[in-house]
Amino acid sequence: MKSERGIVLLKYHARETSSFETKEQDIPMMTPGQYEESLRNLNLEVYMFGKRLENVVDDPIIRPSMNAVAKTYELAQRPEYQDIMLATSHISGKKINRFTHIHQSTEDLVKKSKMGRLLGRHTGCCFQRCVGMDSLNALSIVTYNMDAKYNTSYHERFLEYLAYVQEHDLTCDGAMTDPKGDRRLPPHAQDDPDLYLHVVEERADGIVVRGAKAHQTGAVNSHEIIVMPTLSMKKEDEDYAVSFALPSDAEGILYIMGRQSCDTRKAESGNMDQGNLIYGGHEALVVFDNVFVPWDRVFMYKEYDFAGQLVEHFASYHRQSYACKVGVGDVLIGAAQTIAEYNGADRASHVKDKVIEMNHLNETLFCGCIACASEGHKEPSGTFAVNSLLANIHKHNVTRFPYEISRLAQDIAGGLMVTMPSEKDLRSSETAKWVEKYFKTNPDVPTEDRLRILRLIENLCLGTAAVGYLTESMHGAGSPQAQRIMISRLVNLKEKQKAAKRLCGIADDS
Repeated sequence: MKSERGIVLLKYHARETSSFETKEQDIPMMTPGQYEESLRNLNLEVYMFGKRLENVVDDPIIRPSMNAVAKTYELAQRPEYQDIMLATSHISGKKINRFTHIHQSTEDLVKKSKMGRLLGRHTGCCFQRCVGMDSLNALSIVTYNMDAKYNTSYHERFLEYLAYVQEHDLTCDGAMTDPKGDRRLPPHAQDDPDLYLHVVEERADGIVVRGAKAHQTGAVNSHEIIVMPTLSMKKEDEDYAVSFALPSDAEGILYIMGRQSCDTRKAESGNMDQGNLIYGGHEALVVFDNVFVPWDRVFMYKEYDFAGQLVEHFASYHRQSYACKVGVGDVLIGAAQTIAEYNGADRASHVKDKVIEMNHLNETLFCGCIACASEGHKEPSGTFAVNSLLANIHKHNVTRFPYEISRLAQDIAGGLMVTMPSEKDLRSSETAKWVEKYFKTNPDVPTEDRLRILRLIENLCLGTAAVGYLTESMHGAGSPQAQRIMISRLVNLKEKQKAAKRLCGIADDS
């Protein structure tokens, strides 16, 4: 039996008055402390290094990722950030955390991008709530479209669920990526049918599902898991065309934490070798072992013809969300400039030029996410969607530019970034004097400060943060080829040809 959950996870019940009416006072949003306490009230089944964790919240390897999510609650409490961090619910009319909001304008989309950069700069890592936000917005569009075609009631269910998420200021994990097995085969043709999450039983009160979702960033820091199909499907795959939401500690859900480079440094004494002292990210394989889903939590069931639409809307939103990488880029650029100054190399023309190039690439990324937001449009559901072409262009740049920014940072930092001794050597009575002596540069800069900024660069380029800044930049929200396919579909080449032919006098009968 699962333990009794706290108030933030109480089941949402329809009230006598409409849940869509404006109330006199705004919903009280969670503080970082309340968020932490809400996680303590969960009974998650989490495994790491082959053992079940007894205390997920205080585990030193997972704790930094929880701190990053907590930052999304902290900034929402601070008056100077509320214009970006808060929004007005289209359901209740109340102020809510923007991570639970359904975009109602292009201004909302632009503020989402600015929020991503802000939090990336504050945490220097992935803060894990974007996937849930993007899932909610994609479902708000597709559930409406399914109802219009099939006269179903998915959208009403979704709005009831959304009201629950907003009312309790919950963190949602969006779960889309299946293990996929043999990539040559569709879901129904796999040797093991569980390699794509699917329905194994239909009951009067709901469905039972089995399978797994991979690469789930922030899953163990979430209150809810929102499941979506991972690709376009045909009739034969209808059992795999399923979307639903469940509490993250629902019976039958378990988590196996992913291994990251340098992850055990977080469990060592001291903090210098971690690089980023407070924040981090973490991923998990989420296993659904015959999990029951009540009908009021099901948002798609066998509507295979809408699976691709849900994937594409989610992907476009999530590709916009990589504004977070601009914020992390701000941190890395600041670290590169700092180490250049510490090393006495900041006045060298080639170093100045490299820092300029890093800023050029980083701001180009910001241009992309702002552009796809500004060119957004209103869907039939009333939700505003980003410009899909520009979102894919933006994300395709994200698969490249952070790698070049990282390369330049490592160039400026020098080889000591990966060869310097540990913090224990800096503290040891036998070695401290040599570390202090031989790694001193500017006499006004403490040796420890120099080593700390180098560790931060290492963390961002090669360590645990590199998962969020580099590998996630490549594969998150779809690998580069996925964006190239969408770009080929969305670009209007005929219009470009007409423009060229018109200017040089070629008749165009097409």
